[in-house]
Amino acid sequence: MIARLVLVACLAFSAQPAVAKCSETRVDLRGDWGSARFTVEVADDEEERAIGLMNRPELPRSSGMLFIYDHPQRVGFWMENTLIPLDMVFMSEDGVVRHIHENAKPLDRTIIMGGSDDILAILEINGGMAGALGIDVGSELRHPLLDQSKAAWPCEAEATAD
Repeated sequence: MIARLVLVACLAFSAQPAVAKCSETRVDLRGDWGSARFTVEVADDEEERAIGLMNRPELPRSSGMLFIYDHPQRVGFWMENTLIPLDMVFMSEDGVVRHIHENAKPLDRTIIMGGSDDILAILEINGGMAGALGIDVGSELRHPLLDQSKAAWPCEAEATAD
């Protein structure tokens, strides 16, 4: 009898819809290809964006850097002083992927443009990762620094301990 009650309680709990929790230290991506999660550092001011992932000899597989601007704009990046190949995933303010530049060449000074005038966020991950996972234009990113009222995939921010 007790085992049956535990089983019913477990089934009832698992049927409840999960609330989408977010954390500033990670991003979630989803699309027809599935979903992925990356641990991220956030670059949300001029100094952090200028430094980015420069001079780092490696980037852990499920890690990246999320660049966020104050407002949507035309953006361009280069790889000067960046030692590892990167995929750059450019998103509009709703978190929808608008452009992907795969395998940016280390130490290259060629400007890599975001593809449109409405880019708010850029996710940099290890080169080749976007293609390996199937991340494509139209995929959606979830993160608490996006305006949740505009987000294609909104989330509820987790409480932080101070």
